[in-house]
Amino acid sequence: MEYSILSIEGKDTGKKVTLAEEIFGVVPNDHSIYLDVKQYLANQRQGTHKSKERNEVAGSTRKIKKQKGTGGARAGAITSPTIVGGGRIFGPRPRDYGFKLNKKVKQLARRSALAYKALDRNITVLEDFSFAAPKTKSYIKFLADLSLTNKKTLVVLLDETENVYLSSRNLPKTKVIAVADINTYDVLNAEELVISVSALSKIEEILN
Repeated sequence: MEYSILSIEGKDTGKKVTLAEEIFGVVPNDHSIYLDVKQYLANQRQGTHKSKERNEVAGSTRKIKKQKGTGGARAGAITSPTIVGGGRIFGPRPRDYGFKLNKKVKQLARRSALAYKALDRNITVLEDFSFAAPKTKSYIKFLADLSLTNKKTLVVLLDETENVYLSSRNLPKTKVIAVADINTYDVLNAEELVISVSALSKIEEILN
């Protein structure tokens, strides 16, 4: 699968690059994608939810009425979960939502996500670039030159170039990441994948 390498201005440089078939040409495995995305989203959860149970609610522990003879149910204390203002029964507690996923499954998921992008021809390969200073205006022009202004984009660079990242972070439909941070969720969540030449080489080295 051959792609033309574009300049930062969106012009064809005359150079071409061939995407590795063992990464971009695999048959996508949907279940591995599901597992990897599920793990990614689970890891984003803080897990700090907490509600007070009956032993944590402030209130008297005296018996509020006699055991028998009232015609109603027994009640031991005002902190009982059955009384308004009492503790919660089986409420949420702080927990870690993360789970283990085998390395080979994660690699297959990332190959599958990249293969989907290649199948849909939603990949743009750029020559390596950087910005002299962090300017949102420069990044907006960069997207306009590539005809990606209204598309959700993921820009993958070899290393996270600070000026490029700072120029993009105010914009809602774009994200800039380093190769080391590439993940299945971000790849599939973007409409267009923009990869620099050196980042592409590194991806093929990591996933091969």
